Amino acid sequence: MNVVILAAGQGKRMRSDLPKVLHPLAGRPLLAHVLATARALAPERICVVYGHGGERVREVLRDPAVTWVRQEPQLGTGHALAQALPQLGAATQTLVLYGDVPLTRAETLERLREAAGDGVAVLTVELEDPTGYGRIVREGGAVKRIVEQKDATAAERALREVNTGIMVLPTARLADWLGRLRDDNAQREYYLTDVIALAVADGVSVRAAQPQAVAETMGVNSKGQLAELERIFQRGIASALMDDGVSIADPARIDVRGRLQCGRDVAIDVNCVFEGDVVLGDRVSIASHCVLRNARVAADTRLEPFCHVEDADIGAACRIGPYARLRPGTKLAEEVHVGNFVEVKASTFGPRSKANHLAYVGDSAVGRDVNVGAGTITCNYDGANKHRTVIEDEVFIGSDTQLVAPVTVGRGATIAAGTTVWKDVPPGTLALNEKTQVARADYQRPRKKK
Repeated sequence: MNVVILAAGQGKRMRSDLPKVLHPLAGRPLLAHVLATARALAPERICVVYGHGGERVREVLRDPAVTWVRQEPQLGTGHALAQALPQLGAATQTLVLYGDVPLTRAETLERLREAAGDGVAVLTVELEDPTGYGRIVREGGAVKRIVEQKDATAAERALREVNTGIMVLPTARLADWLGRLRDDNAQREYYLTDVIALAVADGVSVRAAQPQAVAETMGVNSKGQLAELERIFQRGIASALMDDGVSIADPARIDVRGRLQCGRDVAIDVNCVFEGDVVLGDRVSIASHCVLRNARVAADTRLEPFCHVEDADIGAACRIGPYARLRPGTKLAEEVHVGNFVEVKASTFGPRSKANHLAYVGDSAVGRDVNVGAGTITCNYDGANKHRTVIEDEVFIGSDTQLVAPVTVGRGATIAAGTTVWKDVPPGTLALNEKTQVARADYQRPRKKK
């Protein structure tokens, strides 16, 4: 089978400089969803007809398995398919899809292909309000033609069965049918839908098939429609997760923009976002308003509200947040605590170490059973280069400490509160900046001038 994806439309109603087919649905361009469905059918070739946005569409969706054909000028869907015709194998069927219709299931398209046989098959749906859609005109139950809304009579506009645009056609007949199309219609375009009447006139069978849900045929022409499809798509993901045993506080308030894998007894609170590849182990709990991107969270770990985790690995039985940020390169062993307003970047923490309050740990190796006090900062950047800090096992770091990298704090050392460490600290010692506290009785606090 050939698959042709028509993706040349401008999408004026989107009111955006971004080509319509590149607008994201669940974190991926609309066209990427359609391409994934097409690949699932294992076709001989996939051809994308592009136009508006030009090379930008090709650059974003680089795929060596796709043949790209430009439609310029854009004279309708029939004209678009004609541009792809030289790239198609004539001995098989051609499936026509659309770059802004992202939710069609591969199973539906397989049934459509079977319905076509050696003829034509059209995917249709019945709508309560069919306004704007081409109507399916039948005679004696058989599909005879498709009439566009602007060209339909009052009786034809009353029909509720509509054309989705998705169809299977015998490729060997396309050159003849497309060559006979005319643009004598309200939009002065060459409609692919007119091929149906030509097939009937030539004695070729035309059958219809229906999807499992209307949402499979919904296209995107505005930001409102895009948002509607986003919620439909996300609800499908949430339903699948719940079927697998994941507890989701509100299926209407979760966003998965990539792949989310969950173990047993995982719980996800409201307004959480998962991007890229995220893996949650058994009994992981994600509190509200967390964002995880390309993260792995091991069993029995809990993320408190408002945590941001990116390109990080979190070990088992950890406690993270609230309001913690784990940046790329962070790796935490088991039973680590990273508390409120703590940021960790490109650093490792050994088992049972903790940084519970208001700290920044960057480019560091932290051993096991380490306490990082509130207000501690690793000063890893000298204005030009990054440097490493090494904190060995069982170190206690008091509050308001600055560790000026490169520096090593030896095993079992203690850093007094308020210390600036710029030299290596030997194991088992106390490091402090000695100073004297003075109380002056003759001090007068400054007063505001009147």
